[in-house]
Amino acid sequence: MFKLNIYLFASLLLLAGSSILNAQEVSIKNDFNKPTMLSSDKSFGDGKEKVAVHEGNVKITQGSLEIKADKLKVSAALGKDKEIFEATGNPASYTQQLADGTMVVAKANSIRYEKATKIISLKGNAELYQNAFSIKTDSIIYDIEKEQWQAQKSNNSEQQVVTVFDGATLKKTKEAIEKKKETEK
Repeated sequence: MFKLNIYLFASLLLLAGSSILNAQEVSIKNDFNKPTMLSSDKSFGDGKEKVAVHEGNVKITQGSLEIKADKLKVSAALGKDKEIFEATGNPASYTQQLADGTMVVAKANSIRYEKATKIISLKGNAELYQNAFSIKTDSIIYDIEKEQWQAQKSNNSEQQVVTVFDGATLKKTKEAIEKKKETEK
């Protein structure tokens, strides 16, 4: 009887653990099941070339994913759900709430978001904040689904990749969450 109870308890723990992991997977994928919304002060589109350019107070949202920029070029030549968004600004920014409730915050002169691969490329004064660390360099590639990044300096740059682990970074991500909550009200 005791062995049976242990097996039942272990099975329940395993089941509970897999349910938590599945809930986190569903949470992050929820963003990508939502429509992509775009707003700007000015817009130009070319239906034949499947390109649009948006300028002034540009904002893209897809669930909790948000990109803000001064200018945005959208290319839909590859087809539905394969759009490429190229945002520029001083700086352009990206934020997204992850499955565990933490925020990823990024800034750069140029941000490229490939909707099909869920990859963000940051170029020029690139910064990435997640949990209690930050990365600053010339170029960062961030895989949203895998929560993995690759950072490197440009060939002609003396600025190395700088990673900082501290509570101030955590504070910035928490402030971003609060700011996002206020703007959603």
